[in-house]
Formats: sequence, structure tokens, C-alpha cells
Amino acid sequence: MTAPRVIVLAGLGINCERETAVALRLAGADPDIVHISRILCGDVSIPGAEAVVFPGGFSFGDELGAGQALANRIRHRQTPSGETLLAELRTLLGRGGRILGICNGFQVLVKLGLLPNFAGDYVQEVTLTENRSGRYEDRWCRLHASPHGPAPFASLGLLELPVRHREGRLVFRDDAVRHEVAERGLNFLTYVDASGTPTQEYPANPNGADLACAGLTDTTGQVIGLMPHGEAYVSPYTHYDWPRRRREGTDTAREPDGLRLFRAFVRSMTER
Repeated sequence: MTAPRVIVLAGLGINCERETAVALRLAGADPDIVHISRILCGDVSIPGAEAVVFPGGFSFGDELGAGQALANRIRHRQTPSGETLLAELRTLLGRGGRILGICNGFQVLVKLGLLPNFAGDYVQEVTLTENRSGRYEDRWCRLHASPHGPAPFASLGLLELPVRHREGRLVFRDDAVRHEVAERGLNFLTYVDASGTPTQEYPANPNGADLACAGLTDTTGQVIGLMPHGEAYVSPYTHYDWPRRRREGTDTAREPDGLRLFRAFVRSMTER
């Protein structure tokens, strides 16, 4: 089976593209790191790929709001074909492709209205705003992948992944959007406490996100946003507790949770 080609965006302050490409390659994809300017100049066409990934990082240094400046460029800047980058992303989705946004990439997707996009008009319905702690959070979190909803992560169960963000608190535009997300199981990844229960309590929930949401998908499962950095845990030796795990012989008991997550994402492209 041919490995699905995935464009990993780079440039304009994004700084996790190499780690993300490694994670995708280990998961069975064929990643291609592409500077956004090459797409805007017409050198690379997004619809030629199976998926596009917006990696974590700090596009435009987050000086103009997390992900907002990059989202504006994607929405309004035209390529030589006369289409915007947003239009190319819509074409990709129209033929069954996938879009994944991690951390700052997640922020870009909600600013573009790609998540959750109930109305289908790409108008922003949720946002990711400043953490309730009022500071940058860099910590490992317990998470639970829901067995319900359209996201391709139903079998993952409990995970442990790191977060690194200052604006990661998901807030809904209104109660109707919040209800719809909960009803359809679109908040597929939640922050949980030691007992595995979704929580609003800090620090288990590092940002205070509504519905304890750490991951959001659209109604089709094609567009996925994640706050945790799965690409930061694709080797047992990047886990914070790996020395003890190695001493006890449990460091290779199962695949790292980040790699499990990326495998599920790649599998969703090959099994459709």
C-alpha cells in the first residue's frame, strides 16, 4: 500500500515541523515539509496531497493573537491560480482529505472557522483564548480519547502527552454551539484527572478549557485540532519518567502515546 502523502506546513514562525514530519513517517505516512510561501506562490498544490498538517509553534510569534495572523493570510491571500489557500483546503476536504492542526495549528483552524463549522460557511464558532492560570503552561497531561464521535481515535483510550501553550482554553461562541459539540462527541479528547474523569480543575486541565476539551473535530472527522503535542512523544525516551520505566522494564511495554495517535490519523487516510 502506498504511504499517504502529507504536507507539513513550515515558515512564518512555525517551529515543530521536523518533529511532526518524523512522527508522520514513523506512523506510515510520506510527509513533505513545505514552506507556506511556496504554496502561496503556486509552487506546491495542496489538493495533490492526502492531508495537510499545521504543526505547533508560534506563527508570527503570537504577537497578533494565537494563530490569527496566519489564519488571515490563509483566508485572504490569493495564489497565482486566483484561489485562496482556504479555498485549496476546502478542495482537499471535498475529495476526502484530512487537515490536522496541533497547538498553534489548532488555533489557526478555529480562527479559519474550519472547526467545528456547523453552519458550513467557515465562520468562527469557537476560540482558543488565554489560559485561566494567566501564564504559559508546559506540562504533561492525562487525556482520554472518546469512543464516540467521528474522530479516528476511538480505540486509543487513556493517553499521556505534553502541552506547551499560553492560549489553549477552548471557549464556545454560545450555548448552542457548546451543546452541539457535546451532543455529537466532537470534543474527542479531554483532560482527565488521576481517576480518568474529565476535569476543569487545574493543573490536570492546564488551561480551563470548556468541556475539558483538548481535541476538537468537525462533524465529518476530516478536520482535527489538538492542543497536546503528540509529536513530542513518539519515542519511549522522550517521556518525562523514562529512567524509572527503563529500570522497571516498562518503557517498551507499548508504543508511545503520541505515535499511537499519529498511527490512528494515518490509518484514517488509508482505510477510507
